[in-house]
Amino acid sequence: MIPLVYDQVNGWGKDDEFFLELLKKSNVKTIADLGCGTGRLTTHFAQAGYQITAIDPNEEAIEYARSKACPGEVMWIVGDSTNLQSNAFEAIVMTANVAQVFLTEDSWINVVNDVYRALKPGGHFIFDTRNPLAKVWEQWEKDMTPDHAIDLVNGEPLEIWTQYEGFVDDVYTFFEMVKKARTGEVIIHEKMQLKFRTQETIYQSLKNAGFSQIQVYGDWEFKQATSKTNSFIFHSIK
Repeated sequence: MIPLVYDQVNGWGKDDEFFLELLKKSNVKTIADLGCGTGRLTTHFAQAGYQITAIDPNEEAIEYARSKACPGEVMWIVGDSTNLQSNAFEAIVMTANVAQVFLTEDSWINVVNDVYRALKPGGHFIFDTRNPLAKVWEQWEKDMTPDHAIDLVNGEPLEIWTQYEGFVDDVYTFFEMVKKARTGEVIIHEKMQLKFRTQETIYQSLKNAGFSQIQVYGDWEFKQATSKTNSFIFHSIK
């Protein structure tokens, strides 16, 4: 994630509507947005009236989030799942495929255990992740065109280019570059890595942590995920 351009290249979509609807169905008030990034979706949670703790390890992203006009009650924290207060939340969400940034099994299991610890009895853990069987990276690698944005400080037009390195030891690596469109000067160059876990692997990790009710929706609809699903949305209850 590159905070400078993230909100501009990630518009409102079906996934955002789904998260809001699922939270509404869950009938909760206090939530944690874990891996909130620039707060693109967090601000909508606030507008919906939730009491929110928003956490992300990227200090620049949190600064962007704090600068936004945001009604409601939001506590912004630079940190990770270890900063979640125990037995404090009715729901914890991880949006925008944040679940894939945990590259080792130990790091993923630690997050799941931290979330379980932080939820109140009956609390909801909601997150999305891509189905590795869909092989979405094959579509990514065919797209050779840049995304476009502007520097909100000076109005400079920007281009966002992506270079794909591929899989090494089950971790997918790519690089994102932000360039000045007029000159081609690279102003940001970041390495990104993702882990594609199977539905079965994630389900078992949730079960091992103690979650008793685990529902897996497919592709932003309230229907059961299948092997052909592109995106999984996990909804687990403590």
